[in-house]
Amino acid sequence: VQLQASGGGSVQDGDSLRLSCAASSYTFREYVVAWFRQAPGKEREFVAGVRRNTGYTSYEDSVKGRFTISRDNAKNTVYLQMNSLKPEDTAVYYCAADRGVIVSSVRDSRAYHYWGHGTLVTVSS
Repeated sequence: VQLQASGGGSVQDGDSLRLSCAASSYTFREYVVAWFRQAPGKEREFVAGVRRNTGYTSYEDSVKGRFTISRDNAKNTVYLQMNSLKPEDTAVYYCAADRGVIVSSVRDSRAYHYWGHGTLVTVSS
């Protein structure tokens, strides 16, 4: 499956952005999908994930209450709505997907075989 991430940009502290991750596969509904991010000089970190059947979501603590992940299986797309953005949210954001991700590995980037190219989010103070 091919993933195309989009929606990044340069915004001010407190602004909002919505990222999209569009998939090429019509079986996208069978995939666990997650967003990760990597800031300059830092390791890639989990941001949010959504499971395939239940739609259950999970978030990294620093984005809880500000970010919302959702999926539209009819459009083969997963979204990341980011509100109240902060300068520390500045990073390249990647979407990732895999059919075989188990619950305990949703936050582990090594569990995902398919990755988008990333979209840059820059938040200025």
